Amino acid sequence: MTVAERLLTVQQVAERLGTGVRFARRLIEERRIEYVKVGRHVRIPERVIDAYVMANTVRPTTRHLRGVA
Repeated sequence: MTVAERLLTVQQVAERLGTGVRFARRLIEERRIEYVKVGRHVRIPERVIDAYVMANTVRPTTRHLRGVA
């Protein structure tokens, strides 16, 4: 992480993922994403959210379904 990297609040992470704050907090609690402790506050590097989205993106298959033209 670079010093100039943007750190997001839990609320900002939830908004960016399009989820509730509860889901973002669960990602942190289960240590499914990296985070930074700033005193008693939790901040998430922006690149961590980008990597989480990329890692959980499901690509479409090119296989054709049976019975579809």
